[in-house]
Amino acid sequence: MASATVRNVPLLDDDTIPFGEEDEMRDPSRAGQKYTHPYVTFFHLFFRGAAIVIYMFCGWFSESFITSFVFVVLFLSADFWTVKNISGRLLVGLRWWNYVDDDGVSHWVFESKNSRVNKNEQRIFWLGLILCPVFWGLFFLFALFGLKFKWLLLVMIAIALNAANLYGYVKCNYGASKDLNSAATDFVKTQLFKNAVDIMTRPSGAPPPTNVRPTGVV
Repeated sequence: MASATVRNVPLLDDDTIPFGEEDEMRDPSRAGQKYTHPYVTFFHLFFRGAAIVIYMFCGWFSESFITSFVFVVLFLSADFWTVKNISGRLLVGLRWWNYVDDDGVSHWVFESKNSRVNKNEQRIFWLGLILCPVFWGLFFLFALFGLKFKWLLLVMIAIALNAANLYGYVKCNYGASKDLNSAATDFVKTQLFKNAVDIMTRPSGAPPPTNVRPTGVV
């Protein structure tokens, strides 16, 4: 049995810096720079990108499926841990985790903090989180229709790990207690309402605004 909760939860044993207090430990010399956490941003993309590159070109370096399988899974595991425990917390102020209470009930916790977020890092975080599962989805189709069933297993592992982080952070971003379908519906309604107001309040003959950002999670 599992449930989503945001209150009355135990502290994580490995919380060296309490969640929400990362800003107090930020290096003031990086204030105003394009990237506040350059190394975290790099490794957020490095591990998942390396897994994709190795999967695509492993045949050039080794004919052993076992070797390729092990290297891809290692990078996928490193990516899963990094994104779940480090980059999501520092780049976008989100965290999801699980604990089991004294009754043996599993609880899923989705947290979001109100803090300053670097827009460049936020954009990179969400792009990497969304685009990589798309690549693995394409690899799944190629392996399925190519009847490469041993590679299909590896792709399914990659999809599971990538999808877990994507689902967890989308839940954090929209609220743990809110259904994702209703969240998406509310978002679309808000955008339609804003567009309608802009059209009604725009002077006659005025050109449409050119700085409208496309809808999506960024």
